[in-house]
Amino acid sequence: MVNVEVAYAKPEEQVIVVLQMQEGTTVEAAIKASGLPERFPEIVLSELNVGIFGVACKLDQPVREGDRIEIYRPLVHDPKEARRQRALKGG
Repeated sequence: MVNVEVAYAKPEEQVIVVLQMQEGTTVEAAIKASGLPERFPEIVLSELNVGIFGVACKLDQPVREGDRIEIYRPLVHDPKEARRQRALKGG
């Protein structure tokens, strides 16, 4: 068994679920086991960007002892486009 965390954050709420999973379990299986997709309907497994300690990974990557799986929300604004719009406004 390995101990892992699954983390998801919204501007108003952060949730970290601590799990014990079988060795060789995938990131996707850990996310499902966390219950976060049921708690937050905006989490759609087929569209997720995820990482382990800030490093992007795939859903089929096996988890290791102590991993913190992070579920990333999509960007609301493209940073490059936001910068471009600010420059056009002179600010």
